[in-house]
Amino acid sequence: MKTNPQPPELGTRERIVRTTSRLMQRHGYEGTGIKQISREAEATLGSVYHFFPGGKQELAAAAVRHGDQEFTDMLREALDAEKDPARAIIACARDLAEGLRASDWIDGCPVTATVVGTAGHAPDIQQASAEAFANWRAVVSDRLRASGIAEHDALELAFTVVNTLEGAELAAQVARSDEPLEIAGRHLARLIGSYS
Repeated sequence: MKTNPQPPELGTRERIVRTTSRLMQRHGYEGTGIKQISREAEATLGSVYHFFPGGKQELAAAAVRHGDQEFTDMLREALDAEKDPARAIIACARDLAEGLRASDWIDGCPVTATVVGTAGHAPDIQQASAEAFANWRAVVSDRLRASGIAEHDALELAFTVVNTLEGAELAAQVARSDEPLEIAGRHLARLIGSYS
């Protein structure tokens, strides 16, 4: 059974990566198999190994990079939609909650879901995940600096924002409730407001 067919205009490699990202987002690294990826991406096993000769770990690292880009784009869009960075963080938390609710609480962070099951034994995945978190912090930090917050403060606040939103997203997923993200957004906004 296909749960989320890919648009036909996507190339085979892109279909495989997107499918892997979605499956690992929902089932984690250990809960996602190469045969399942092949089937749901509508690609042969030969194609999967052609594009990813390093197997599942190489494919998972590519899926993490895909999830990184998707979240970076969403984060940048949410932060650019509001002039006030404190209000922008509230909007971002709301967007995360809406995405979770729309997926019936199963589509959390694809990066976190993938790296948690591989910590310590998959350095490529760990590296791709570390780069993802650094990218997200950079987006937040840039936005905070643009609003007049000093560079050092903006860098530290970016750590706090990303860490808090990640934790709140997981808590919202487990509770099947917007509340953890709503609370996180409000408190992060107050914190950011105290630097303005």
